[in-house]
Amino acid sequence: MSDANKMEPSECDVAEKFAKISEKAESFGLTGEHLSCLESVKALQPKKRSWHHCVWKTAVVLARWKSWTREHSVQLSAVFVLLFAIFLAITTADWPISKRSIVEGWYRWYRIDIEKEPCLIESGEGLVDYTRPPVDCHICIGIKQVDRVLNIRPEEFEAKYAYSGHPVVITDGTKSWSAIDEFSFEFFKSIYPKDSPALMNIEQTCQFFPYKTSFQTLGEVFNMSSDRAQMKGGSQPWYIGWSNCDPSAANILRQHYSRPYFLPPVAESSRTDWIFMGSPGYGAHMHIDNVINPSWQAQITGSKKWILQPPPECYLKCEPQIEVTVNPGEIIVIDTNRWYHSTLVVSDDMSITIGSEYD
Repeated sequence: MSDANKMEPSECDVAEKFAKISEKAESFGLTGEHLSCLESVKALQPKKRSWHHCVWKTAVVLARWKSWTREHSVQLSAVFVLLFAIFLAITTADWPISKRSIVEGWYRWYRIDIEKEPCLIESGEGLVDYTRPPVDCHICIGIKQVDRVLNIRPEEFEAKYAYSGHPVVITDGTKSWSAIDEFSFEFFKSIYPKDSPALMNIEQTCQFFPYKTSFQTLGEVFNMSSDRAQMKGGSQPWYIGWSNCDPSAANILRQHYSRPYFLPPVAESSRTDWIFMGSPGYGAHMHIDNVINPSWQAQITGSKKWILQPPPECYLKCEPQIEVTVNPGEIIVIDTNRWYHSTLVVSDDMSITIGSEYD
């Protein structure tokens, strides 16, 4: 042991001495507040730093950083030029590494199969609002309510609604469809059983809309408890949607519905079906779709209220908001790429809708 260590008292000795001092002070009636007023105790306490000191320290750090960047400006510029040159070489000549190699490396890092994933980076929903083209306000000028019609001829529908952007509800739109009697939660669950090719195709290729739920895939939806699916016992409400791009599932669905009778002969429907399903008191938040063509949506079960708003560039020319409730057997036709819209299930039973785009 060194001489320095011999001279230093042990921690136990120091603690014992402080304990004796504390006992002696208490015997004289001194409290902790009295001791804290002693100058010697104040000297041992850590000093509080004022905000002036913090500002001063920050200013010193910034000044040193500014001085350092000034002294090394040449080196920093050289690094920037080098990085920019590498970026240009990669993007224009695939050198010294190809763009595909970078993407493959990105996918491997996140353990994603590059052959199955359509997007490198998912675009946020809000991005659509800032990148969409401006809308011709004639879609909403003078529109104070959504028309409700029946027995409309295809020629009349084409002239007034098909491509004008004016929303309309066809009250007899699903006449002769067996979907009204067949479609249910259990029906769709039977089309997409667990680990089936149809379900795997949907989850890997098609779109899924969880809205404000915690569901991540369609498989999770059909795996929920029966009580929640049927809204029993105060179960948590839910509302989801998906695009069906699986041919086998499409063949089953189209046995129960047909092309709406009012569509013009020249109009062609999309091969993709859109299904939306949810419990009472829930629906889709206000949004605008990123699609090309207008669409129709048939209300199979339940009733759903639509809230429509014009795009911002038309606020001063059109009604700020119009509402319409679509009931079972009715079809709403709307250009969701130009109208902002939200939905709310207002019936006591589950809402199920199916629809498609048309050109």
